[in-house]
Amino acid sequence: MLRTQKPNRREFVAASGALLALGASKWAFAQEAVIATGADPKKLSTTVEKAIEFLRVKGQAADGSFTKQIGIGVTALAATALLRHGRSPQDPTVAKALGFIEQNIQPTGGIHLPNGRLKTYETCVAVVCLEEANRDGRYDERIKNAAKFLKELPFDAAEGHDPSSFYFGGAGYGSQGRPDLSNTASLIDALKSAGSGPDEEAIKNALIFVSRCQNLESPHNTTPFAAKINDGGFYYTPIPGRGDDADAAGGLRSYGAMSYSGLKSMIFAGVKRDDPRVQAVVKWIGKHYDVKSHPGQGASGLFYYYHTFAKSLDAFGENTVVDDRGQAHNWRKDLVDELAGKQRDDGSWVNANQQFMEGDANLCTSFALLALSYCGSKAQK
Repeated sequence: MLRTQKPNRREFVAASGALLALGASKWAFAQEAVIATGADPKKLSTTVEKAIEFLRVKGQAADGSFTKQIGIGVTALAATALLRHGRSPQDPTVAKALGFIEQNIQPTGGIHLPNGRLKTYETCVAVVCLEEANRDGRYDERIKNAAKFLKELPFDAAEGHDPSSFYFGGAGYGSQGRPDLSNTASLIDALKSAGSGPDEEAIKNALIFVSRCQNLESPHNTTPFAAKINDGGFYYTPIPGRGDDADAAGGLRSYGAMSYSGLKSMIFAGVKRDDPRVQAVVKWIGKHYDVKSHPGQGASGLFYYYHTFAKSLDAFGENTVVDDRGQAHNWRKDLVDELAGKQRDDGSWVNANQQFMEGDANLCTSFALLALSYCGSKAQK
């Protein structure tokens, strides 16, 4: 279960004193954010500044990109992270990254490499980035066009799928293949950033697919997998083909990033806190709370997990996670401490497990900075 803990007056005074000690730091926290995190504000600001310096000095190419050989996604993630930590769209590093992103706006409205296979994901993270940078409305038209492009991507009647199809409402990496929760959650994030709410048809349809990715037998999930594990967590996709997620009984294994993605997606799609789907995944989170490894995946996709973990818990609006032993965890403090301990001397992070491209320092550092952005003054933005 999750629980909010309110600070007492002594905690307020201590947090305020720590804030004053930061002086004129570029990235000072609001008092409320310092109180909510329970983290050492100096450790947090030092960790963030070292990471920003890495991206600025070592991470960015001359054309403004970050690791462009794998697409525009890392550039969008890095720029979003810098913006969320107080850099302006006019900051030289950010401005160059935004320029690179704009160079990849396609006539369809999508924002991705020409003929790239990651057009859904790249457009989603680019929309979130442009919205973060849209301080003066300069990206209004681009965001609008990209949102229109994204609304056309999920599987629906145009591809021969009605609501009874397990494909319905889900998004995949491109027009071919199968939908998955990772891309569908990214699509919901992007549409929300672009101004869509729970009544948007694409979000309502996406919620149908999201619900079918939960290990919870209910009217929302009548797939053959729902009752086999029934632990309330989420899996990658109900579409056959991902054998590494199957258990001996034929169920699909729940794991961390997908379970937090499921929670976040339901919140953004307007599902209430007392809904059985939310209650079930919250129970799963309490049972599998972890900041040292990726529940169900170990070291694989760890930094992607950190970002999803932080964004989802921030969206849920709770400061504390209570595990299945009844122990309360201030998740922001735990995350700051863990990431500070994992940071390399040059300010970057790299995953020794290189699956999902996490051998790339730019990607891991961007994910870590985004996760940390929910531990400071941008929390619950």
